[in-house]
Formats: sequence, structure tokens, C-alpha cells
Amino acid sequence: MNATTVGKWAACLLALPLLLTVGCSSKTSRTTYGSASQASNCYAKALPTVGEGGLAWGSTLGVARQKSLASCQRYAGRSGGTPRTCKVVLAECKTR
Repeated sequence: MNATTVGKWAACLLALPLLLTVGCSSKTSRTTYGSASQASNCYAKALPTVGEGGLAWGSTLGVARQKSLASCQRYAGRSGGTPRTCKVVLAECKTR
């Protein structure tokens, strides 16, 4: 291979990640969990026996408990903990 061929291949290899990034950048992001400012006045915290737990907000106490258990199981699994032992340890609704 000569220098011109190598230069063309290098340019193609450098352009490929840029093209892939541009193709994905037009997608809109979506939020899976709303924040407390979106009319969610109830929250719950779930903890496993080992690993990281989860805190979540919801429009009702049941929704907050369900979300916190789901995030506890997810984060406990990622942190090397025990997802099956997640329990809600705190749940309440704030009065306005």
C-alpha cells in the first residue's frame, strides 16, 4: 500500500464514528421517571440487605413504592448486591 491509500483508509476510519454519532444525535431523549416537581408528592425508599438501594417519586404511594422497588433491584444488581432482598423502608406523601 502506498501513502495515498493509507491516508484514504485513515480518513474513512476517522469519519465512521462521526457518521454514527450524527445518525443517533437526532433522536430525542426520554425521561423514564418524572421528578418531584411534576405533581409527584409521594416518595419511597427501598434498600437491599447488600448493595445500593433506590429512591423514587410517584403520584400515589403505591406508584412510588413500586418504582423504588424496581430501581432498588436494578441498582442492587449492578452494585454486586442482592436484588431479591429489596424492601421498602420509607414511604410517605408530602402534604402541600
